[in-house]
Amino acid sequence: MSEYLTAITALLGRIEAEEGESIAAAAQLMAEQVAADRLIQVYGPGGHSNLAAQEIFFRAGGLMHVSAILDEGTLLSNGALRSMAVERTPGYGRIVIENAGLGPDDLLLLVNAYGINAALIDAALTARERGVRTIGVSSREHAAQTAKSHPARHPSGANLHEVVDVAVDTKVPIGDAVVEVAGMPERVAAVSTFANAFTLNTMVLAAIERLLEQNVVPPVWRSGNAPGGDEANAAFIGRFRERVRWL
Repeated sequence: MSEYLTAITALLGRIEAEEGESIAAAAQLMAEQVAADRLIQVYGPGGHSNLAAQEIFFRAGGLMHVSAILDEGTLLSNGALRSMAVERTPGYGRIVIENAGLGPDDLLLLVNAYGINAALIDAALTARERGVRTIGVSSREHAAQTAKSHPARHPSGANLHEVVDVAVDTKVPIGDAVVEVAGMPERVAAVSTFANAFTLNTMVLAAIERLLEQNVVPPVWRSGNAPGGDEANAAFIGRFRERVRWL
């Protein structure tokens, strides 16, 4: 437990120390979107990367302007091996973005621990073609250390941080798992979910700070399990119900 905690806190500390500039740039784009009363789309194509999209969508303390693209193709609930096959399928990400109808007024936040899979890169490239502003959250180290011939890669061999407007590096090490246990041939205990959640929530916090500097108080979700939560959220449901597909 101690070793795992040390690894997690060290990783989050690196993000804080090294990614301030990129997080600020991402937060600025997010603040501009909310100030204009437009949605922030978030898509995490990949088995556990879907958790990142869900982390800041309909989340207590999270921006109501966040709309997750919860495409079922890579959800683990439809089968883990199927999910992996879909995320490796060239052209799939294009279908998702086109189906979402994204265009020049949109901001798309793409999250993937490794930043290389075909569905992810196709989503980024398609968004660029359609004039969508993009933010990428992924590990540059993992992308750099993954061979161009790896079967998960997009045919172009591109990495997410190369094809987005703003790239935030989560520092996730190759293989994701970080703890060595005597007698085990493989490391255990992954860290990418911690890195993604910390990075995304930090971006939300920074965006809210920028909005408040402009005297814009953005609507945020209150937990429905907290006193007054349902009543607080109900004041805004009508504003977003028809705009956020998965609300």
